[in-house]
Amino acid sequence: MFANFLRENKIAAGILTVLRFYIGYAWLTAGWGKITGGFDAGGYLQGAVAKAGGDHPAVQGWWANFLEGVAIPNADAFTFLVMWGEFLVGLALILGIFTNFAAVMGLTMNFAFLLSGTTSTNPQMVLLTIFIAAAGVNAGRYGLDRWVIPFLKDMKWKQNNNKKAVTAHT
Repeated sequence: MFANFLRENKIAAGILTVLRFYIGYAWLTAGWGKITGGFDAGGYLQGAVAKAGGDHPAVQGWWANFLEGVAIPNADAFTFLVMWGEFLVGLALILGIFTNFAAVMGLTMNFAFLLSGTTSTNPQMVLLTIFIAAAGVNAGRYGLDRWVIPFLKDMKWKQNNNKKAVTAHT
């Protein structure tokens, strides 16, 4: 019943729009701050690995191994992905374009930060973003998805019919 409310109700779409703006603004400003502020993920990644020791580690060993083996050697790539990922997720959520994809990418970043031992606002953002992701297309009803999603579905339908027509004639 609640899932149907999230996925189909116009009032829910309005509430989700407010949530999108709130979370989108948080991502957009965080990303912009990193883009313009000389962010370097290397120090953050090293700090996360350091949290893997002790009796009650904030970072699990398997995640620290991933950070040491993959992320730290590619810190420049992770720097780029984090700052531009945050900015673009924020922009997409604010505009309501590819809303579900943006929400899933936001969740992915939030969980990466949580696994790296950073709590901050990440749990709150995860909770709110789950509602956006669960709402499906309704989360972007009052955004660009209102026009983009039907356009893409129409293009796919036309492509499928063109393939069927070509197959039928050969």
